[in-house]
Amino acid sequence: MHILYLHGWRSVPGGVKPTYLTEHGHTVLNPALPDEDFPLAVKVAQAEYDRQRPDVVVGSSRGGAVALNIQSGDTPLVLLCPAWKRWGTVKIAKSNTTILHSREDDVIPFTDSEELMRVSGLPASALMEVGHDHRLADAESLATMLKACERATASV
Repeated sequence: MHILYLHGWRSVPGGVKPTYLTEHGHTVLNPALPDEDFPLAVKVAQAEYDRQRPDVVVGSSRGGAVALNIQSGDTPLVLLCPAWKRWGTVKIAKSNTTILHSREDDVIPFTDSEELMRVSGLPASALMEVGHDHRLADAESLATMLKACERATASV
């Protein structure tokens, strides 16, 4: 599976989550997104998406907002604690979106993901509560992210 992984604000390519996906046999496209220029981050992500046509797009925190703001057609999205209320103009997720979020997140409120799910008309099963903080870098969260990617592409 080819995965476009969009990292969060003040993060860099090659972190724990994209490395985990790579270690589990997937090709991970992980472009560097500029922190201080959201429109440029969307442009970089869009160019990578258009060039590679991944099977799934994973966006973490600010990268989740970037994922919502690119034109990704029917490619599934897996959003990790998406910071959609802080960045971008898109405020509705498409129907093949899965959201992973921790209730204990002290950066992006869990209620933001509940709201995104509600305004987007997503089923309750689209929001998966996992992890103990914003990073979602614990073993359970990583395994859940992997399963969400595999499940999203199995239904395409």
